[in-house]
Amino acid sequence: MADHSLKGKTALITGGAKNLGGLIARDLAAHGVKAIAIHYNSDASRPEAEKTLADLKAAGVQAVALQADLTTAAANSKLFADTIAAIGKPDIAINTVGKVLKKPIVETSEAEFDEMFAINSKAAYFFIKEAGLHLNDNGKLLTLVTSLLGAYTPFYSTYAGAKAPVEHFTRAASKEFGARGISVNAIGPGPMDTPFFYGQEAPEAVAYHKTAAALSAFSKTGLTDIEDIAPFVRFLVSEGWWMTGQTILVNGGYTTK
Repeated sequence: MADHSLKGKTALITGGAKNLGGLIARDLAAHGVKAIAIHYNSDASRPEAEKTLADLKAAGVQAVALQADLTTAAANSKLFADTIAAIGKPDIAINTVGKVLKKPIVETSEAEFDEMFAINSKAAYFFIKEAGLHLNDNGKLLTLVTSLLGAYTPFYSTYAGAKAPVEHFTRAASKEFGARGISVNAIGPGPMDTPFFYGQEAPEAVAYHKTAAALSAFSKTGLTDIEDIAPFVRFLVSEGWWMTGQTILVNGGYTTK
């Protein structure tokens, strides 16, 4: 029987510098992961990456921070190569990278469409590819998507539309990688209490989202808090290994399929 505990494992987390990615890194470190590579996109995130890196090292974890724009296949390949050189082959690969655009279809430019699909779909696809090539046997692969995959709503055509293919990538990868004991899943959080959310929303939309989930009254913000997502991530990359090929909406009853 394979060991599905976190103790002594190695992880790569994209978008691991801050917000949910940073919390996931710290949470996995607290539960026994011995080595973590955190990815960040740009110089703007470098201070937060350095803070997260310092926290991981203070917790006794072997850690490295790696910068990359993951919208090319070559960048994903290099990220895994650099991770392996720094901390060894990963047992866990988690992709939290994403970008939101809230805009009517008739106002969306071709450049915006291309950027959204490059970040939310293409980067996810080639991250999954590289994970399939480089994860250790019995590894765990997880992508963050969005609960908008279960919504009937305007204005998020490029965001939800670009995340939607990841559900299919997840199913295909779970079949292709299953022979090596690798489980592959996706988590779709509800609107989260992070700058990622507020930058796109008007005050009246924020007020709506804070009351839209069935459990909103029991959330500290009314939204999905990153602390609500981290335990599900931890479960799926450890004891939850038998679940694979699934997209799970973790949102307090905000949307469902």
